[in-house]
Amino acid sequence: MSNHSLHTALQATLDSWTQACRSKDVARIMAHYSEDVVAYDAIGPLRFVGRAAYQAHWQACMEMCSGETLFEPHDPSFIASGELGVAHYLLHCGGSDDKGQMQSCWMRVTQCLRQQDGRWLIMHEHFSMPCDMESGKALFDLQPE
Repeated sequence: MSNHSLHTALQATLDSWTQACRSKDVARIMAHYSEDVVAYDAIGPLRFVGRAAYQAHWQACMEMCSGETLFEPHDPSFIASGELGVAHYLLHCGGSDDKGQMQSCWMRVTQCLRQQDGRWLIMHEHFSMPCDMESGKALFDLQPE
């Protein structure tokens, strides 16, 4: 498979995962992860190991965000070689609060994918948000340059 074809396949996987996240369909979201996924999410414990643990986390997140969802990857970059691929991008993420007002922030995302049975599956995912080291507080108001 050419490098262009690999990038196209990774973009298609990112697009499919993004649509699943926007739909809040946890089963569709989890279909994009390998059984042995290791994830570092911005919320919760330091690490999630395995699809079942990460699925419970995604379910809790979807229940917490009951209103309209904002989930927009920006400027994704892809690197691929053989059966391994990496995607990294900024994610504009948020949801509407109990008053119907959108609350959002920018996050950093890195996903490592492995081709299994003809599909690209996320084997490692890392969401993060910058923080102020002096106050220890997350910097929710940063914008891309």
